[in-house]
Amino acid sequence: MILPSLHAIAAIGISGITFWLFASGRMRVELVSLLLIAVLAVGLYFFPIKVNGAYTGLELAFGGFGHEALVAICCLMILGRGLVVTGALEPAARVLTRLWRFSSLLGLLFSLVLGGMMSMFVNDTPVLVLTMPILLNLALRTGVPASKTLMPMNCAILIGGMATTIGTSTNLLVVSIAEDLGLPRFGIFQFTDTALIAGAVALPYLWLVMPRLLPAHSSSDDQLYRKFHGTLFVTATSNLEGLLLGDLRRKLGQGISILGVSRQYGSMDDIASPLAAGDMVQIEGTSDQLRDASLAMNAPLSHDAILEVARDVGGQAGGDEVIAELVVGADSALIGKTVKTAQIADRYGVVVIGLYQPERTLFHGKSHPDDERLEIGDVLLVQGTNGALRQLQLGEGAMVLEGAAEMPRSSKAGAALLIFGAVIVFAATHLVPIAISALAGTIAMLATGCVKFDSLGRALSAKVIVLVAASIALGRVLLETGAAEWLGTVLAYTLQPFPAAGVLAAVMAFAALLTNFSSNTAAAAVGTPIAVSLANQMGVPAEPLVLAILFGCNLCYATPIAYQTNILIMSAGGYQFRDYVRAGLPLVLLMIFTLSFLLVAKYNL
Repeated sequence: MILPSLHAIAAIGISGITFWLFASGRMRVELVSLLLIAVLAVGLYFFPIKVNGAYTGLELAFGGFGHEALVAICCLMILGRGLVVTGALEPAARVLTRLWRFSSLLGLLFSLVLGGMMSMFVNDTPVLVLTMPILLNLALRTGVPASKTLMPMNCAILIGGMATTIGTSTNLLVVSIAEDLGLPRFGIFQFTDTALIAGAVALPYLWLVMPRLLPAHSSSDDQLYRKFHGTLFVTATSNLEGLLLGDLRRKLGQGISILGVSRQYGSMDDIASPLAAGDMVQIEGTSDQLRDASLAMNAPLSHDAILEVARDVGGQAGGDEVIAELVVGADSALIGKTVKTAQIADRYGVVVIGLYQPERTLFHGKSHPDDERLEIGDVLLVQGTNGALRQLQLGEGAMVLEGAAEMPRSSKAGAALLIFGAVIVFAATHLVPIAISALAGTIAMLATGCVKFDSLGRALSAKVIVLVAASIALGRVLLETGAAEWLGTVLAYTLQPFPAAGVLAAVMAFAALLTNFSSNTAAAAVGTPIAVSLANQMGVPAEPLVLAILFGCNLCYATPIAYQTNILIMSAGGYQFRDYVRAGLPLVLLMIFTLSFLLVAKYNL
């Protein structure tokens, strides 16, 4: 066996150190990525390598920042944000809530299927961010611990994400590197059939087995959800007009309490008459429940005139419209005032849509939250722009208790869905590459106001950008130095006695191991060139081996550090490291076995 060149030895050494830094967690991922780019740049500047007859160095180190895969990933993150901030995915969330009220077992099954389907086209993280509050709220309503549902839902989303080239940034990275190495361009749905069959095999485990392997406890935060008192204003265009209170209770479900009705005409004690325009329904629920009720009933949580004044005043402060929880501090100028006398909407352009007063009886059925005097510790649920909220904090001494959540621009939801659908169609039919299609969709999102230009930074993840750029650079260096070819030769010699299914399983397990203890992006960057080289050495098609790497990089269920969504559910579900191993490792093994068999059958290996 020929020994590797000095450049190849250096590339293998740098790769090993990079994986160790990722796995150890001693340095932040983005810092490791930047250091990797810097080391490659310095090393190749002083010791360039010969590519196609010419010496090159810096082009390899910095080429990832201009790669079409990174452009596509950034544009898809922006498109995903457009779907979230416009509320385009909210109808699916409301369907989940209604089904869970009917049957928790069927609700979990439908949630798993719906989450997997959504993540085929939208990045995994936004899908989890959308569904996690629903599962936490359902844990309070149904008594099913959140720890029993969050991890299965996360795994279903991850499985769905590996079904298309745009499902995750890792998929895009793998197929882009493979194309750079000479393979034909992968279509969006080229391996969807394989992933969906594997997902169907895994579904019974996620639905019936995994919840039994997980601890039966919810996060402490589940018990700390504040119940706000708010008001649904009945308008001529709302879904409330003509409803009886009994019908409204059934539509809102058990999570929200109806405390009373303030009639525009007639007695306030009249609870038998249908609701009419001008009536006000007093309700109690969490911030998410109040917001969901407003959207489902098409009824505002404040008077139209107050909302109009607030938008005129708050619009001058700038920023996206958000919902936030503000607590009245000891030095706040709001103490002793009511919401009305404080004139928050007129002065700051912020609307109070809910009030929480701990350990005090707020509501008497006939009064209004705006008439209650504020005291230390009271929490206001407010709606306004970021700039207006900052001015309110400074002017009145109120503090943000919970991170502001953006109000969906529901009037733009149809446009966001249409734009995203067009991006998928153009890329799926190969009319244009996904990078061009996604870039055009991003421009359309900005032009139509679905996403605001000054909020692009929230859509983009700097960590993902530098990680992808560094991974592309490392993959190119492994290829050009001959390191990937040498490693492929070693693997081909080692795996020669094994059948095709064993080779695919070994390659997939190799990628899964790297993914669960380092980074799926880095595993993709290193594993893809090795897979192509291994295919050449063994004289088999490269595509199934590349797909083995792609699938292996998505089998990130066995550790909390394997993927960012694993970390997101860790505190919410109260999970420990051993919970991921106990419930996730069997799923990894099941998927490796199933996917290896499917790839052998599909490619007749």
